[in-house]
Amino acid sequence: MRTAASIRRTKIVATLGPATDNLDRLVALIQAGANVMRINMSHGPHEEHRKRIHLVHEAAKKLNKPIGIIADLQGPKIRVCSFRSKEVMLTPGQKFCLSTVIGENDGDQHGVALDYPQLIHDLKVGDTLLLNDGRIELKVERVTPTDADTKVIVGGILSNHKGINRKGGGLSAPPLTDKDIEDIAFLATQDVDYIALSFVKTVQDIALLRRILLEHNMGDMRVISKIETIEAIKNLEEIIEASDAVMVARGDLGVELGFAELPALQKEIIFKARQRDKTVITATQMMESMIHEPVPTRAEVSDVANAALDGTDAVMLSAESAVGQYPVETVKALNDICLAAERQKVEYLSRERVFAHFDRVDESIAMASMYLSNKMNLKAILALSESGSTPLWMSRIRSSVPIYALCRHARVRRIMSLFRGVHPIDFDVTQCKPWEVSLGAIGHLYKLGLIAEGDRVLLTKGDIMGVYGGANTLKIITLDAEYISKL
Repeated sequence: MRTAASIRRTKIVATLGPATDNLDRLVALIQAGANVMRINMSHGPHEEHRKRIHLVHEAAKKLNKPIGIIADLQGPKIRVCSFRSKEVMLTPGQKFCLSTVIGENDGDQHGVALDYPQLIHDLKVGDTLLLNDGRIELKVERVTPTDADTKVIVGGILSNHKGINRKGGGLSAPPLTDKDIEDIAFLATQDVDYIALSFVKTVQDIALLRRILLEHNMGDMRVISKIETIEAIKNLEEIIEASDAVMVARGDLGVELGFAELPALQKEIIFKARQRDKTVITATQMMESMIHEPVPTRAEVSDVANAALDGTDAVMLSAESAVGQYPVETVKALNDICLAAERQKVEYLSRERVFAHFDRVDESIAMASMYLSNKMNLKAILALSESGSTPLWMSRIRSSVPIYALCRHARVRRIMSLFRGVHPIDFDVTQCKPWEVSLGAIGHLYKLGLIAEGDRVLLTKGDIMGVYGGANTLKIITLDAEYISKL
C-alpha cells in the first residue's frame, strides 16, 4: 500500500519533442512521474502535434492514468531573422544594426533583419535590448524609420532567429499572431485540456483568446496565462483572476525584469495564484543541465525544492524532456526532489483562510475538510466531484493528506491532474444507489490499495449525485473490521 509520504503532491509537466516521440519512452516518462504533457506550438507542423497528442492518450490508456495536455501557443516572439553564415560573433563596442530593409537571410557582422518590423517604432535612443535570452546586450544609439543603430555592450555568438527583449518591457506586439489563430483552429479538432497564452500583458489579452476559443466551440477550454512581461506583473492580480491557471515563465520574464528580481517575484506569483484558487506552474531551466548530463546540479535541486516548498502546483520541463538526452532520468530526479521537499515541516502547517467568509456551500465543505485534515489523523480525503471545483479548493490549502478526486468524466480527471496534491480516480457515482455511494467510493479505493483497514478517511459528496457544484456533505469514517465487512 502507498503511504502519504510516498505520494508526491507537486505535479510534473513534461514538454514533448523528438526525445519522447515513441510510445515506450512516453510510457516510461509517465511511470517516472510525469502528470501533464506540454505541446509547444512554436515548433513543428500540425501533423507532428497531432501524432504527439494521440501518443499521449495512447500511453495514458495503457497505464490507466489521467494525463493532462497543455497546448502552448507561440505568441508574438520578436526575433532576428537569418544570417548568411548562420551565426556571427558580436564584440563589445562594435556597431550593429537591426533593420527592416536588410534581406531576410542576409544578416552579417554589421546587421540583421527583424521578423517584427514594428519593433523599430517601439524603440528610442538609450533603450537596452537583450538578445538570445539576455546573453547579448545592445544599447540603441540612433533610430530611423527603417533601422535601429546599436552599440554592443555585452557580446557573444548571435545565431538565426534568436529572441529580442527590451529591458523594462513595453513592446507593442499583439497577444495573438496569425499563426496562433491557425493553431487554435487546429487545436479545436484535438483532445487537449489547457491552452497557454504567451506574453500576456492585460486581461484584454485573455478576453480576446476566450472570444476566439468560443468561436471554435471551445468555450470550456482552460486558459493558462504565461507571466513573462513587465506589463503582466503590473496587472498581476487581474490577470490571475481572469485565468484558470498561470505559468511563471522565468525565461523572458527574467530578461525583461532582471534575473535578481525573479526569486521573490516567483514566490509572490505562486502565493497570489493559490490565494485566488488558481493553479500555478513554475517553468524554465528547472533542470537545464540534464539536457546533456544524467544528474542535476545542486543549484537546480535547490531551485526545484524551493518551488515545491512555496506550494507551486507543478514544475515544468522544456528542452530537458523535449530534446534532452535523459528525459526519463530528469523526470525521476524531479520526482525525488519534490518528495524530499514535501517531507519538510512547512508542508504540514496551514493558517490560510482562517478568517475567510464563504458564500458557497461546496467551497465551505472543501475548506472544512482541509482544516480537519490538519487537525486529525486522516489517511486520505475522498472528494466525489463532477466539475473538479471541490478538489481544486482543497488543493489550495497545505496538507500532507492525499486528496483522491473520484470523478466519472475523463476530461475533468485530466484537468485535475495539474492540481497540487489531487489524485484523480475514475469512479462513476451514478452506478451506485444513493445510500451506497460512500461504501462504493471507499470500497473502490480499498480495492486499489490506496486505503486499508484501520485507516480514518474523510469523504465529501452531494445529496444529489451527478450534479455540478452540489457537494454539501462531509463524513469521517474509520475503516474498522465491521465497516470493511460491508465493502
